Amino acid sequence: MNYTTIKTFGELKSAGYMPKGIKEELRKNLIEKIRSGETVFEGVHGYEDTVIPELERAILSKHNINFLGLRGQAKTRLARLMVNLLDEYVPTVEGSEINDDPYKPISRYAVELMKEKGDSTPISWLHRSERFSEKLATPDVTVADLIGDVDPIKAANLRLSYADDRVIHFGMIPRANRSIFVINELPDLQARIQVALFNILQEGDIQIRGFKLRLPLDLQFVFTANPEDYTNRGSIVTPLKDRIGSQILTHYPATVTVAKAITEQEAGLEAVQKEQIYVPELARDILEQISFEARNSEYIDVKSGVSARMGITAFQNLLSTAELRMLRNGDTATAVRLSDFMGIVPAITGKVELVYEGEQEGAAAVAIQLIESAVKTLFPTLFPKIEKLEKENEQYPYDEIVRWFLNSDGIQLPDELNDVDYQHTLEQVDPIVRVIQKYQPDTKKEDVYFLSEFVLWGLTLNNKLSKYRLDNGLEFQDNFQGYLRSNI
Repeated sequence: MNYTTIKTFGELKSAGYMPKGIKEELRKNLIEKIRSGETVFEGVHGYEDTVIPELERAILSKHNINFLGLRGQAKTRLARLMVNLLDEYVPTVEGSEINDDPYKPISRYAVELMKEKGDSTPISWLHRSERFSEKLATPDVTVADLIGDVDPIKAANLRLSYADDRVIHFGMIPRANRSIFVINELPDLQARIQVALFNILQEGDIQIRGFKLRLPLDLQFVFTANPEDYTNRGSIVTPLKDRIGSQILTHYPATVTVAKAITEQEAGLEAVQKEQIYVPELARDILEQISFEARNSEYIDVKSGVSARMGITAFQNLLSTAELRMLRNGDTATAVRLSDFMGIVPAITGKVELVYEGEQEGAAAVAIQLIESAVKTLFPTLFPKIEKLEKENEQYPYDEIVRWFLNSDGIQLPDELNDVDYQHTLEQVDPIVRVIQKYQPDTKKEDVYFLSEFVLWGLTLNNKLSKYRLDNGLEFQDNFQGYLRSNI
């Protein structure tokens, strides 16, 4: 039934509307969605068997929730998606600062208005989108911000003494009554501020400048925290942790496939980029593998984490690198190249925290190492593994390619090389095509050149060829020329 046309409390009662607490709303609507087979948390990938079942159990248990995990693990996204489990509209006493339920008014304003007007009390309707409040915990957050304070301007305007509770200005939490209230990075909140949350979570009491108000606020609290914060900047005080019903551990994508789905969903590419720039599937695999390499790198602070946002911004940079080349060459379409990955270095350096050894290497050098490590990891999944020790007089899959470079001056792939010249340059190394045909016979025509460059990178990373970064591109040579070059 559509109740939103109802304008007074009397009409609301006559219509048979029955109020529910917010936790009951979430529970009831979750049950309905599960029974109907709906996807409850749309757009969250990789949590289907881990985080989401735990979150559903917490909602069914009517718990306040703490998401504990490293940055970029969709903690805030999950909290925001909980809004979809609320009723579309709920009635409030019109003019109430704290979304008073007309069946259970708790503010002085609502109580007095209903006493005066009874069934004629005006009702307004609050949409679910308005029932979400969020606060980033920072050391400068005060009790007044969250709970409230005495407002001297209100006291002066209304000519009230400070003994009158009408001088109170409610903070964010009371104003979020009957809503989901999220505090992000909870450990960053000063301990004395965390203490102020005790009674709100458990008993519903709030105290403001000596006013002890019994306000049984109806709230669904969701907290997020980074385990690194526990040692670096603060911690969650034990009594507050004890009052949080469920602590749910989040995690990074377990597979490249899941990571690709997240990046594709979140990249927000321009339509023209999707239409004009072809991205080989292998390029997407390498891009996501970089994040996996970073999470295991000795140069990167593992405790700080490597956000999924790194893959997203790197993908955006990758396409922009190809797009910039296309625009400068006056082309209308292009394809991503492996050498374009040099353009994602800024997206990597801004997303990782280096340890001391990493600082010594330099952020850009670490980023390039991560790109090369990703290529090296994926290479044996597509082509025969390159053994460190090879027996003399035996044939190996890459001998013809190595021999081609030994008998030539190598090749250069400038960053701004147009597609025709780029393809022609790679076609010169004709043994590569034979290797691709033999070991990846189902390769699509549009992927051949990316895979050709991938083979060259794989050979250089396994010390079969030499690769150099020029001012404006890459150069590949045989190892002997590389040795001479490095010793000039």
